[in-house]
Amino acid sequence: MLKIGILGLGTVGSGVVKIMQQNSVNIHNKVGTDLKIEKILVNNINKERIVDIEPGVLTENESDILDNPAIDIVVELIGGEEPAYKYIMRAIENGKHIVTANKLVIAKHGKEIFKKAEEKNVQVSYEASVAGGLPIIRPLQNSLAANRIEKIYGILNGTTNYILTKMSEDNQSFEEALLKAQEMGYAESDPTSDVDGYDAAYKITILSSLAYQRFVDVENVYVEGIRNIAIDDIKFAKEMGYVIKLLAIAKNSDEGLDIRVHPAFVPENHTLAMINNTYNCVYLHGDAVGEVMSSAEGAGQMPTGSAVVADIIYISKNINYNKQEYPKIDSCQKNNIIDTKEIESSFYIRLSVFDKPGVMAKIAKIFGDNNVSLASVLQKERLNPVVPLVLITHSVKEKYLYKSISEIKELEDVNDINSVIRVEKHI
Repeated sequence: MLKIGILGLGTVGSGVVKIMQQNSVNIHNKVGTDLKIEKILVNNINKERIVDIEPGVLTENESDILDNPAIDIVVELIGGEEPAYKYIMRAIENGKHIVTANKLVIAKHGKEIFKKAEEKNVQVSYEASVAGGLPIIRPLQNSLAANRIEKIYGILNGTTNYILTKMSEDNQSFEEALLKAQEMGYAESDPTSDVDGYDAAYKITILSSLAYQRFVDVENVYVEGIRNIAIDDIKFAKEMGYVIKLLAIAKNSDEGLDIRVHPAFVPENHTLAMINNTYNCVYLHGDAVGEVMSSAEGAGQMPTGSAVVADIIYISKNINYNKQEYPKIDSCQKNNIIDTKEIESSFYIRLSVFDKPGVMAKIAKIFGDNNVSLASVLQKERLNPVVPLVLITHSVKEKYLYKSISEIKELEDVNDINSVIRVEKHI
């Protein structure tokens, strides 16, 4: 018998307990031995729970798990950076294997965690840290190991995908769609990590570290959220054959790693454009296998709980059959992340300009002087002196684009530059 200690009994923790209770026979058959939840750390033992817990299992003292010699695997589900990181390191120091769904801790401290785990001869699994129930960590480690991963495109945050879906399908503003997401339980009362792109940045950092076999520092990843996406941008995107998605992107080239998170125009006929609501998706290209895509619910009690229990089963089988595996990430490889100013993209630009002759000529001249070529121009007539002007550029380095933007802002006939959004024409 192997004994499990769980840190946290919130939404995901309750899902883990429920799955392990419901599927105990199936899990036994896969592992080859029984798994027992020995202890669960909670803040309040007397709180009413949505799952049945045997007497004596709940504890308010982390030492009952971290320092308990009877416990083989510690499952960290409390989230956040601290005390989660401290608890994980302490459990490893005491020779315990780790399962975690904590993308923040893995993204920021994976290097230290994996090094300590190898020193202590224990294993760390973290499939649930990226995209909930969507399996991607272990496929990168095993099934796709023969490939040079050339690029990864991910829709890795269910909250922002839901918001953008509501804006597109129901003509809701960002504020209206966010409120609906909060009412449905898809967004936190403080949605900063989701809507400002940080959650997706942690996840693409983890995937990049695995895919490119080097530790990627999340602080070096360009991050832009969706707060500034307006209904007008959604409408113009549709008119031009695109859908707006928050993309997490990782590419490997001779120049270095291109890793970023930002909203982007995605061609409406691309599979990524069809991933809606709270679903997550990872689309990647390997030099041998070609294109691979998988999609699943990205969050929630049961999808994330499923990934956590799968990790528990995986480590338990390794323990039972005396097999050890460690994440193989070379911390010595050169970690050259390309500055976004040097990256080439096409751009959508929405301006408000005064409806006067010669305005477009002035704007076009500035773009031309800065080596920015326009692919399309769309101008809508309005019964007022200020009209929207929408431009799509050909591929251009960002530094040239934003130099143009700064000069265009100074034109008297330009009232405002409302939006600048990257266009991913060739995913």
